[in-house]
Amino acid sequence: MKRPLIIILAILAFDQALKFWIKTHMYLGQEFKIADWFIIHFTENNGMAFGMEFAGENGKLFLSLFRIIAVSGIGYYLYTLVKSKAKTLLITSMSLIFAGALGNIIDSTFYGVIFSGSEFQIAQLFPADGGYASFLHGKVVDMFYFPVVEGYMPDWIPFWGGQYFIFFRPVFNVADSAITIGVILLIIFQSFGQTSKEQEIVGEPEEIEPSATEE
Repeated sequence: MKRPLIIILAILAFDQALKFWIKTHMYLGQEFKIADWFIIHFTENNGMAFGMEFAGENGKLFLSLFRIIAVSGIGYYLYTLVKSKAKTLLITSMSLIFAGALGNIIDSTFYGVIFSGSEFQIAQLFPADGGYASFLHGKVVDMFYFPVVEGYMPDWIPFWGGQYFIFFRPVFNVADSAITIGVILLIIFQSFGQTSKEQEIVGEPEEIEPSATEE
């Protein structure tokens, strides 16, 4: 139980510490370059990971409630994996996914209540006039931006030919990264697990003993 707990607490601590620093030191849209391909860019989103949106106030409430239900299910599944002493890679992947989902839930659940808005100003923690949104209607803080490659699509590409593109365009956070890494590890586990099962079914070829009539 120690390993998944350490993973979860470490990711949550790093994720929330960075988000608190961003909220209390930068205004919305502010950025600074660490390198040409690595920018800290403060943005917030109302929806899902990597800045994807889920429309409207009711949509936001539904998404927050769905996240809470989903992360509860993931947490219970992780608990059963630990109790049954499942493979380390599977437990690690689910720990990463759980920590990432929980990190973003904290934003959408509490940030609207405890922070003032960040538009054209540095947000205040526990403002006297109240937060920028109600309970479960907060925004998720994102900051990692990696415009590694940018330019124009070749004209011969259907639909997107001649359009300007940036890779990687979405801005994300530590929690999003944990979820992504967790899913990748889960896919790797499933791939290796399936291979192992197939090997167990096939097994080693049996040696055929010569019959008594064969000299």
